Amino acid sequence: MMDVMGGFQGFGYEQWMLVEGQFVAEKLHSLETVFTIGNGYVGTRGGFEEGYPRGWSATLIHGVYDDVPVVYTELANCPDWLPLLVVVDGERFGLDKGEVLSYRRQLDLRRGVLSRYVRWRSPGGKIIDILFERFASFADKHVLGVRCQVTPVGCAAGIEVQGSINGYSENQGFNHWELLNQGKEDKGIWLQVRTRSSRIELGMACEMRVSGAETVLETSMVPGYPTLSAQFSAVSGQTVTVDKLVTVFTSRDVENPVNEARGKLEELWEWSVLLDNHKKAWDDVWEKSDIAIEGDIKAQLAVRYNLFQLLIAGSKFDDRVSIPAKTLSGFGYRGHVFWDTEIFILPFFIYTQPAIARNLLTYRYRTLAGARRKAVHYGYKGAMYAWESADTGDEVTPRWAMPNDPYADDIRIWCRDREIHISADIAYGAWFYWQATKDDEWMRDCGAEIILDTAIFWMSRVEWNPKQERYELREVIGADEYHEHVNNNAFTNRMVQWHLQRAIFIYEWLGKEFPEKAAELEQKLQLTPERSDRWQDIVQNIWILYDESTKIIEQFEGFFQLEDINLNDYEPRTKSMQAILGIEGGNKRQVLKQPDVLMLLYLMRQSQEFPYDAETLQKNWDYYAPRTDITYGSSLGPAIHAILASDLNKTAEAYERFMQAAMVDLEDVRGNAADGIHGASAGGIWQAVIFGFGGIQFVGDQPIANPHLPPGWTRLKFKLHWRGKWHEFDLHPFVETGEVITSTSLSSLSQ
Repeated sequence: MMDVMGGFQGFGYEQWMLVEGQFVAEKLHSLETVFTIGNGYVGTRGGFEEGYPRGWSATLIHGVYDDVPVVYTELANCPDWLPLLVVVDGERFGLDKGEVLSYRRQLDLRRGVLSRYVRWRSPGGKIIDILFERFASFADKHVLGVRCQVTPVGCAAGIEVQGSINGYSENQGFNHWELLNQGKEDKGIWLQVRTRSSRIELGMACEMRVSGAETVLETSMVPGYPTLSAQFSAVSGQTVTVDKLVTVFTSRDVENPVNEARGKLEELWEWSVLLDNHKKAWDDVWEKSDIAIEGDIKAQLAVRYNLFQLLIAGSKFDDRVSIPAKTLSGFGYRGHVFWDTEIFILPFFIYTQPAIARNLLTYRYRTLAGARRKAVHYGYKGAMYAWESADTGDEVTPRWAMPNDPYADDIRIWCRDREIHISADIAYGAWFYWQATKDDEWMRDCGAEIILDTAIFWMSRVEWNPKQERYELREVIGADEYHEHVNNNAFTNRMVQWHLQRAIFIYEWLGKEFPEKAAELEQKLQLTPERSDRWQDIVQNIWILYDESTKIIEQFEGFFQLEDINLNDYEPRTKSMQAILGIEGGNKRQVLKQPDVLMLLYLMRQSQEFPYDAETLQKNWDYYAPRTDITYGSSLGPAIHAILASDLNKTAEAYERFMQAAMVDLEDVRGNAADGIHGASAGGIWQAVIFGFGGIQFVGDQPIANPHLPPGWTRLKFKLHWRGKWHEFDLHPFVETGEVITSTSLSSLSQ
């Protein structure tokens, strides 16, 4: 039994272990999200092996998108590899039948293993101990495993264990797969399916290995549901182990996925070897990416949990995919990729797993064609990135949303048309990846084209105001989505200015360092010195709504004329201000879904550029923080507030906001954890610890710490990768700067 050292919302926890001590059916869907496992290729929600009524079981694989005809594109719920049914003297085990005498489910974050122990009394009175264990191999992305150990208690029992592949998995009512073939081997079964629209083939194979009892495996070939069955007898105290090993490939990986799956299955080592290789791979990842906190075990577990969810979502193998907003853990946002990846998630990978960061950004390079098609559609030049992307980079944001009221009008989703700052956000991510890694090769081959072609888009998107003699951006949505169709959003305008400054630099750098590549892009993108001059003109003359006398930035033109609001007047509440006020009511008031001006200040903090400085931060914090719907607006907000509050020495508020973000899924604080992991919030948590509490800034060739540790934290320890070296920080209270304990070359640490 594990020594549980703390608890919250029905969970127990220690530094590396999340434990559920009692099953609560009402939390079924949110806990399926919480107990998601994966390996950067595949993610599987924490559904039960035996199933449960109305469960949302899902296995999602990076890049396996398919269309729901006419309506949208989404990640397809792949065939379910989990089914492992236990039948005791003819009675099927399930948490919804018989009597659960004891229950414990735990996620081992260090090893990437999910296990569940149940002592169950069957309707017929037989008591049996059942232990399930599962993992998605971090050592081999194509290998999955689930183990079942059954032990009769005080009785003998005839037991049957059925292991299946379920080819009928649905995305909440829609099945994306058509059955091509299935079959059996000497020791296993296999399934071959294909998506209906995108025509992606998937091959899955499985075998069962039984130890502890004599048995003969039988097969059943129900179409779309091949099954292996083992029957045996066991006496009281006799433990029988059934190992179900699964392999999976898609036609995105190989030409013939079902043959690859069958071939790999034949080569698999025994369970103990596979699990040991898996654990070693996790050890290597955690050695670089872990954050150690002493003095606050709840924060420690929460941080590691969120990093775990990022690590199982980031692809080590494929630069054609990115991380969806809900990772690979649920149906929310249908597997689409937002600005969440570049602004919130990417920094974690840049500074701890730069190879994954490179892949995430290369996805944007590979989807430039989609961004160009969107620009042409709207009548602009260059590359205009989609607000929501899938496999091609084309816009997949739904045009309309259905209202809850059946008599109300459909709701137009304007983000696809107006929330254009994402093109600058992607450039921002590319730039800071380059600054951190000095990966000139990637910048030459990929990053430069991203930054330059999106700069061309901005050149065609800005408008010249002849009366005021300035460039403007009209009809946009800023980071704050409560306000649509605004003019001159400060966040967007300043990010465009920043973006064009970097584009000018990259254009000159490319010409100097890689003249052949510069010539190639000049021809391809029609780059000229005149265009560069135009960029400079926009940089100098774009309108930033900043009052030098007050230091307050107006969020957008006319924001200060909107009706003010006191959010305390609406407390207590359990829903967003937009839900309370309505879309139009939110538009007419000074209420923010998430930080906008403050988000801008945070992004400029990295390079200490305008408008970031202590006085400006204080003035704008005092104005905008009280007007931000930080509880039920956007999950992207709390972590950013935590960082800026740390900068202002508001340590108590910083910690409150940090824990609000850290527990968003574990405590389901917004009531929507069932939809999947809040990936952006998870990335923001890492940033809050490193840049907020750790106070990390990059000065020259070295990161420097100016810590603001929360009360109770006695130690904060982490590593950062910066320009080819690993820097280890070991911070304690009242220490003004963190000493770099080690500074070792990348090559020596990556062997």
